[in-house]
Amino acid sequence: MTIKRTGSAEWQGSLQEGQGKVSTASGVLSDTPYNFGQRFENAPGTNPEELIGAAHASCFSMALSLIMGEAGLTPERIATQAEVSLEKGDEGFSITAIHLTTRVTSPGADPAAFEECAEKAKGGCPVSQVLNAKITLDAALED
Repeated sequence: MTIKRTGSAEWQGSLQEGQGKVSTASGVLSDTPYNFGQRFENAPGTNPEELIGAAHASCFSMALSLIMGEAGLTPERIATQAEVSLEKGDEGFSITAIHLTTRVTSPGADPAAFEECAEKAKGGCPVSQVLNAKITLDAALED
């Protein structure tokens, strides 16, 4: 089975003065603007790295839910943040790392079993597999 999803972007103008629009086939994003300032100068608005972070956090959370269930653990809540690092190197900018921070509520969960599940999810979620970056994880159970 192959599932295909579509995102698109349009850019007009030079890098620093230009403007772009990003959309998804689902319509969740529809001509959402992005520009140089939003990507490189912390101006308000979205950027590719933020969208990758959201995709990675959501994928990891779903994978962790699946893996915990297979291990007999019941997650009530999984809250994940993905911090994406964009760095300038000799050959230009690249995403060099993503740090996942997840907090999970799972009453009675064995901490060692949970850690094993979290590590499996870190490497096993499809978004982790497609990224060419160092992925680190800080996973903790909460009461």
